[in-house]
Amino acid sequence: MDISKKMAFSPEVYQQIMMHLSVVDIFKGNWKVIELQHSKHLKELRKIATIESIGSSTRIEGATLSNSEVEKLLKSVKINRLKTRDEEEVVGYYDVLQIILENYETVSLTENYLHQLHGILLKHSEKDQRHKGRYKNLSNKVVANYPDGTQRTIFKTTEPHLTPAAMQILIAWTNERFKKHDTHPLITIAVFVYEFLSIHPYQDGNGRLSRLLTTLLMMQQDYKFIQYVSFENIIETRKDEYYRALMAGQKNRGKASEQIDKWLLFFMESMVILTQLLNEKYAIYNKLEMGLNVRQQKIITFLNKQKKAQIKDIDEAFPEYSRNTLKKDVALLLHEGIILKTGQGRAVTYHAKL
Repeated sequence: MDISKKMAFSPEVYQQIMMHLSVVDIFKGNWKVIELQHSKHLKELRKIATIESIGSSTRIEGATLSNSEVEKLLKSVKINRLKTRDEEEVVGYYDVLQIILENYETVSLTENYLHQLHGILLKHSEKDQRHKGRYKNLSNKVVANYPDGTQRTIFKTTEPHLTPAAMQILIAWTNERFKKHDTHPLITIAVFVYEFLSIHPYQDGNGRLSRLLTTLLMMQQDYKFIQYVSFENIIETRKDEYYRALMAGQKNRGKASEQIDKWLLFFMESMVILTQLLNEKYAIYNKLEMGLNVRQQKIITFLNKQKKAQIKDIDEAFPEYSRNTLKKDVALLLHEGIILKTGQGRAVTYHAKL
């Protein structure tokens, strides 16, 4: 498996990738200044990102819990009372994500650590106990799950008997790139994710683990802003593009013609979107700090919990204030770009941006 040959991009693709990398790296430098200020907003941003990441990553694989349901579950969870597969996946994802965020500096990219993280990811799932933390022993495939319950086979994966050797090559290649600094770290991470998904080393949980490993590797390569905004949410919102980008390379898997340019572009574009979203979220917090009154902050908190609401819903939620006053507050929040509006006339709906 010569991974480097898959990275023979055209000049046009190379230029696009370099432009995206420049945007992300400039943001990375600017964000470090914010982190050094120990902004009080960072804790809240990380909490929101954690819930979004867990919700999105499990929904990509077919789970149905909303972000608010994920948050409620994690606040009241008792491990011995998990009732559904969705709940098991959410708690397992949360456990691994917390380990990564709190211990990323000591978690090496090795087979042993990957097995440990995979075991924790599936530890609450009764049906996965036999194969958790072990490479697969049956052939599997990448399947896209859609909200209506339908599935679509995306591509075939590495056969079980070839999996250990393929993973050893991938891990060694990735660590060597990080050590030699001969490839931009984000390109190395993107290639690792593509190869990991192509191998699909475990019987189940590969998609979820690939996204957790993305966070781990980015944290280790000093892209620590990843903890404050959900990469998994970007993947969920671009799910069709995500699968198409993987399929574009996979259709020639194992051939000299296998190229991963579309995947690299998708990955880098997603990183740029991620930085833009984090910029917007942080700007909103700064505006909140600069003088919104208690009533206006209550409206924002309400919308953050509800995700969307009409003026009648806001009016019912705050009977202590007049409808006209609340309308003026909503108009101000719209003008400041803190909330969004969709629809016309009586169908107007307001949405949270955080």
